[in-house]
Amino acid sequence: MKSIFFKNFSMTAMLLAVCFLLLSVSFIGIGRTYLIEDYRRDMMASTDEVAHAASAIARTDSMSDWTLSMIISSISGATGNHVFITDPQGVIINCSDKVPFCEHIGKEIPEDVMGKLEINGTCEEFSTLDGIYPEKRYFAAREIKEEGNGDLLGYCFISSPISNMLGTWTNYLTWSIIALSAVSLLSMLAVMVYTKRMAAPLDEIASASRKFARGDFSPRVRQTADTTDEMGVLIDSFNKMADSLEKAENRRSEFIANISHELRTPMTTISGFADGILDGTIPPEDEKKYLISIRDETRRLSRLVKDMLGVSRMKSWAADESRRSVFDLTELILQTMLSFETRATKKNLDVDPQLPDSHIMVFADKDAITQVLYNLLDNAVKFAKPGTCLVVKLYKDSEKAYVSIRDYGETIPQDDLPFIFDRFHKSDRSRSLDKEGVGLGLYLVKAIINAHDEDIAVRSEDGMTEFVFTLTLANEKQKRDQA
Repeated sequence: MKSIFFKNFSMTAMLLAVCFLLLSVSFIGIGRTYLIEDYRRDMMASTDEVAHAASAIARTDSMSDWTLSMIISSISGATGNHVFITDPQGVIINCSDKVPFCEHIGKEIPEDVMGKLEINGTCEEFSTLDGIYPEKRYFAAREIKEEGNGDLLGYCFISSPISNMLGTWTNYLTWSIIALSAVSLLSMLAVMVYTKRMAAPLDEIASASRKFARGDFSPRVRQTADTTDEMGVLIDSFNKMADSLEKAENRRSEFIANISHELRTPMTTISGFADGILDGTIPPEDEKKYLISIRDETRRLSRLVKDMLGVSRMKSWAADESRRSVFDLTELILQTMLSFETRATKKNLDVDPQLPDSHIMVFADKDAITQVLYNLLDNAVKFAKPGTCLVVKLYKDSEKAYVSIRDYGETIPQDDLPFIFDRFHKSDRSRSLDKEGVGLGLYLVKAIINAHDEDIAVRSEDGMTEFVFTLTLANEKQKRDQA
């Protein structure tokens, strides 16, 4: 059976080979085009120089003069190209060959080439020029005009053997092949080493997964040296998954323990009263009273189950970042406070909303924050003494918005404050005033705020209790995203 190392190395090596092949073809093709085009531009620039020199000499001397011959011979020697000049009819009258009697003098340029020059003023081709050259050469030609009146004086031709043009290309191709081969070899070696290292942690992951299947979530995979590569990310994700599974298992155990604790008392009460009625321990005249207790405990169980489901759903929503958006916190507070107007009036509470005139925009889950405001206001209205003042305050600094909800009633004991947000926790005042609560309201508030990576605090002294929580301002969120 082939190992994962062999499979990964073979596939990666094959992909690298294909990529390098395509890259090489493209690189070499583009390089060849660039080099030939560069050589062509140089030849056209040389024709311009010859044409200007010939035009200048023609003012005082003939274009067949020895002076022009020296100039074009110098240009020929510097560029390695052959240069000659013709009269307007296409007869060669001057040449760069350094011999007393040049074989090219007196030869005529083909009619098709002359036709192109007469029409366009320039011409570029691969040709022997009807036997002027023994082999095909690349030539560039342009007209020579007299400075001032623009009369046609003749034409200049510059030609080069194809081997000259491709000589540079051959050197370029050779070194390109050597460089690409070296890079390919080094890439293959790097792939082999990397694939070997990548395959090593897979056995460790498989072993840990088998332990997870048996309910043991303690194993973790050792992180590689580079935590940013694919294997490092995989190991990190696997360990985070293991952490999540372990926490989920702990939460499940905690939930079962908590719910068992909460269910034990009402179920014992219901069972005891029902047994008492059935076996006659409870007199018939008292049955109604105990049936009412059974009904109340049953309803309490129903509320407990409903609240637990609501907490789980709301915690899931709060953790979902896709539900978060920008909204007006000032408006949301006012809307939530309106839903408590009737209760506050019945309890003769004076509501003091200390809200800014301007809108405060925050980035959060609007439904979840509505639940936070509702729970805190419900808690404040419930425990505030009749005739006192309920203060709701909103303010901000450079990064955060702060919401403060303050009521005046019984002081929460200092020993209870550290546990006020725990699940199923009830302080002394809640036991005295909230007979129906199951201790999940403030726990849900804390869970939602923590899911937003925000803070909530509580203080209670001299009959005053105040909850303060924070939210990120919308403009601060935008700055972080841009950064």
